[in-house]
Amino acid sequence: MAGAEALATRRAYRKAGEHVPWSHPADPKPPYGWERPPHPSALAHGLFLPVHTYPIMETARRARLGVTIEEEVRERALMMAPMTEVAAANPHAWRRTVRTAGELAADRRYVGWPYTRSTVAVLEVDQAAAVVLAGSGLADRLGVPAEQRVYLRGWAYAEDTWEVAARPSLGLSPAAGAAARAAFDRAGLGLGDMDALDVYSCFAVALRQACDALGFDPLDRRGLTVTGGLPYAGGPASDYVLHSTATMAGLLRAQPGHGLVTGVGMHLTKHSSAVWSSSPGGRAGDSAPVHVGKEVPLVPAYSGPGVVAGYTVAHGRDGGFEKGFVVVEVPGSGRAYAVVTEEELLAEAESRELVGQEVRVVTDGKVNVASW
Repeated sequence: MAGAEALATRRAYRKAGEHVPWSHPADPKPPYGWERPPHPSALAHGLFLPVHTYPIMETARRARLGVTIEEEVRERALMMAPMTEVAAANPHAWRRTVRTAGELAADRRYVGWPYTRSTVAVLEVDQAAAVVLAGSGLADRLGVPAEQRVYLRGWAYAEDTWEVAARPSLGLSPAAGAAARAAFDRAGLGLGDMDALDVYSCFAVALRQACDALGFDPLDRRGLTVTGGLPYAGGPASDYVLHSTATMAGLLRAQPGHGLVTGVGMHLTKHSSAVWSSSPGGRAGDSAPVHVGKEVPLVPAYSGPGVVAGYTVAHGRDGGFEKGFVVVEVPGSGRAYAVVTEEELLAEAESRELVGQEVRVVTDGKVNVASW
């Protein structure tokens, strides 16, 4: 299995006003870069990029736990600074500069508030990885030494809801926990048996929801990544997990033991967990999801009172406000998307906790606008 991205090269060609000579358009061209279109209400509000949906889940989690804005920033920095050290030691990493927690916490180059450029996945990389799987019989015929073999002991797949606003709890991921527990069960091992982990790290909330679901301390001595993670080792959009799997295989060859590799797809929708080991055992399982999330109803067009369940403020390349995105609890009906356009409200949203704020929503039949 092989995967590659050349997004850094493509960007360089675009900046030069040239076309990539080996590129060609898809035929037929898909309307979106995903396997299914976003909800019509998400499209109407312009809310379909992960850099905006993940912060919404982060703010919902933060409020649920009673963590302040300042505490979230500090905790994120403490969690991610050790990842920069791993990346610095990884010869294949895209960013190999060690960053302290203080440096990460001081970054104010927001993309989707409260996330900053130094703590989110770097997608524009040129990276490739490959993993070769073989049965034991073929490995014997090929003469692969027993001490160089790494085994897939158990794995599982699970899904949360496709729409972020449809999640029963915006700040929790039942699927992440279900996938990991099933993988451990199939492997005949537990979290305490793991010698190394690579938890998918496109955004901090992906790490945090996985740790919440597993009861794992983000500052555990084993660390959260074997590569340096998507923000520092690099986040090739289609195949980061091949990189983490290949790196884990190398570690388990050098030091026998067990390792967990997790993956995430879409807006924290798809979750996979795989337990790799230097010793055989476990059972395969299958690809059927071990959990499928139940949806809260979405209200496309809504006018009336509501309460903020999660939010973010989008920032442009110049660092300025673009607009706010809000998931609103609609009394007795479910949830609705809304935007915030007034600059003074956007500034206020970044200065205090907005989750739980009562808002007024008006609609033109397609786009809902919130204010307070």
